[in-house]
Amino acid sequence: MRNVVVTGLGFITSIGNDKASVARSLRELQHGIAVYDRFEQAGERIHLAGKVKDFDVSSNDPEDWVYPERYALKREQLRSMAPHVLYAHCALVQAVEDAGLTPEEISNPETGLFTSSAGSVRLLTHHMERLKKGGLRRASPMGVVSSVTGTLSFNLVALHKILGSSGGFVSACASSGHALGYAWDEIALGRQERVIVIGAEDGDLETILPFGAMRALSPDAEPPGSRPFDKARNGFVGTGGATALVLESEACAAARNAPVYARFSGWGQASDGYNVAISHPEGDGLARAMELALRATGTAASEVEYINAHATSTPIGDTSEMKAIRKVFGAGGPALASTKALTGHGLSLASAMEAGFTVLGMKEGFTPGSAHITDLDPEGEDLNIIRETLDKGPRVAISNSSGFGGANVVTVFKSA
Repeated sequence: MRNVVVTGLGFITSIGNDKASVARSLRELQHGIAVYDRFEQAGERIHLAGKVKDFDVSSNDPEDWVYPERYALKREQLRSMAPHVLYAHCALVQAVEDAGLTPEEISNPETGLFTSSAGSVRLLTHHMERLKKGGLRRASPMGVVSSVTGTLSFNLVALHKILGSSGGFVSACASSGHALGYAWDEIALGRQERVIVIGAEDGDLETILPFGAMRALSPDAEPPGSRPFDKARNGFVGTGGATALVLESEACAAARNAPVYARFSGWGQASDGYNVAISHPEGDGLARAMELALRATGTAASEVEYINAHATSTPIGDTSEMKAIRKVFGAGGPALASTKALTGHGLSLASAMEAGFTVLGMKEGFTPGSAHITDLDPEGEDLNIIRETLDKGPRVAISNSSGFGGANVVTVFKSA
């Protein structure tokens, strides 16, 4: 089994659109949550979202989109995209530059691409309405490929001429965790030298508001709204954007003298087998996933210095995760925090985004704290929940993800 390392990062997020601004926000615990005008116009009880800045993708016509000039695309390239595909393209460009890769190294049989998103509900609705009102003659020929769940893979594989393995992963909020895990498998087993992993979401009304019907969203009228582990937490705040990670075999990275953020040591997964929508109340599935990840990577629980928790700020989910962590690590344990307090919950994007945050901190020497805790939930009083950023990066860290149906994924990173 070959070693796998992270050599490139790219971010389009509510807390920054490049690694420098993201690192600054994480260090200073500056959130990216704001009142979202489309929620306000809808007149519902939901008000907040983690907003991506410097992009205007509100139009259903991609030719009207406004985004940073350095990522300029041709009309024929844009017309098959959803907003999150544009975000992902921008993050991919950053990650490739960060890793020092050439176009030939990207468009190569040894380089693959794994993606995660929920598709674009807004564009799917738009194109179906056009079809129903005007028939096939008025329907867009790009309606399918710009909106369905696979749109992220379709577009990026074609745009960046990917020749290696490719595919999309759909397991709700664990999706990009699965993408990372199976990318690790591809490299560790020698099937690919390199895999780019991207998670992305539109993060708009159509993506986020339906969770309000599940009573999963915070109804707070003012930011931040997202406060994992706080006793008074009342739901999550949704967000969109994209994160890209370049994973390579350690030998491949060394051969081209590539920068290395961390070693991606491996992963584990397990299912709750409990409920379609909520976590197992005792955290059993997540505890098994953590145990399997530690076993697969030869890591003792005592070696782990940081856990980037899935904790979304829902009463049930956070409690379940705290119980799972206590089962594996006991009282005290590693520094524990949820960066969703700053970004909001990225859904399919979350795993990749938080893995990116974790290895960025490892490389640059900090451990992000868990913001917005006013009154710590008694369930977490005996855990090492850090409320301020530590001026030291962890040597061993795990990142947790959980999705609908009780899908749990845990990734393990070690300093290079």
